[in-house]
Amino acid sequence: MPPATAGASAAQARDYLHDLLAPLVTEAGLDLEDVTVSAAGRRSLVRVIVDADGGIDLDAVAVVSHLVSETLDTDEKATGLLAGSFVLEVTSPGVDRPLSEPRHWRRAAGRLVTVQSKGRTITGRVVTTDDAGVTLEIKGRPEHVAWSDLGRGKVQIEFNRSGEE
Repeated sequence: MPPATAGASAAQARDYLHDLLAPLVTEAGLDLEDVTVSAAGRRSLVRVIVDADGGIDLDAVAVVSHLVSETLDTDEKATGLLAGSFVLEVTSPGVDRPLSEPRHWRRAAGRLVTVQSKGRTITGRVVTTDDAGVTLEIKGRPEHVAWSDLGRGKVQIEFNRSGEE
């Protein structure tokens, strides 16, 4: 059985680690976006994805990496779930991360996105977010889309944004 699943499923390991690490990451002033556990040879690869408004810097990654490493080394259940040695990777989400939470949309302000809403594909620029949803600029006009009508968005890569040199 692969290291990450010895004695437990990868999903169980992920859920436990997410619940264990979320308060640590929050206390460090960041958001825990995801935890993944996978086999990497005889070891487990534990990938912890963190983010914050304004992005994260290497100092923040180092702080979280230290906290997470110490916790994984001392938590008996985590040690059992990982079944031995592990490689820890603390990273920020990539640009291809889906926009699925209001905070993701808020952090994408000014970016061009594509999203499914009520059976149609919308491409527009994120203008603002509020408690009810997100306002996108579509073909020069603002359109508010409720959170309940919004699918998972994807930031579009712009190499030469129109109107900029």
